[in-house]
Amino acid sequence: MSATTDGKTSLRAEAKARRANLQNEAHAAAGALAAHLIDHFKNRDIETIAGYWPIGDEMDLRPSFELLAKSGLELALPAIVKSKSPLVFRRWRPGDELKDGLHHTKEPSTNAAEICPKVLLVPLLAFDSSGGRLGYGGGYYDRTLAALRKDGHITAIGIAFSGQQIDRVPIVATDQKLDWIATELGVWKCDRVH
Repeated sequence: MSATTDGKTSLRAEAKARRANLQNEAHAAAGALAAHLIDHFKNRDIETIAGYWPIGDEMDLRPSFELLAKSGLELALPAIVKSKSPLVFRRWRPGDELKDGLHHTKEPSTNAAEICPKVLLVPLLAFDSSGGRLGYGGGYYDRTLAALRKDGHITAIGIAFSGQQIDRVPIVATDQKLDWIATELGVWKCDRVH
């Protein structure tokens, strides 16, 4: 089912407008999110976390990166190596240089080591309590999560403003659900109702 026939196209436009309206609280929200993530990962057996470099009005993970790096966790950012393929993740630390990637992204140098994260912090336009995620429609995170779940354990945490929650995200067969949601209000496990 295409994005134009599954109800996601108009929902994406609405979700983008809703997220843009949350920008007055963006700085405080990013700081609160960072505190919640540090608390969430404390005393957990996790060594590698992949995030994303914020684009436009996405929730800003940079304060979280600073705290996670100081806590000793290995960080990575995604890179698009080939269109319509899963993302790869390259080691990155705050202060490392980034290069321009596809779709206005920023990614680590091709010289940075590729790593396989245990936790993936995922950007989104909207989410629901069962782990449904509305992305941008390119399918990169769905393909990536499917590949990582096939090869081993991965925990997908949707990163958002609390105001991005909706009643239900339309789901198609290729959509990958989130395991957890993290916002400025806290981190919670998704209901995972299918």
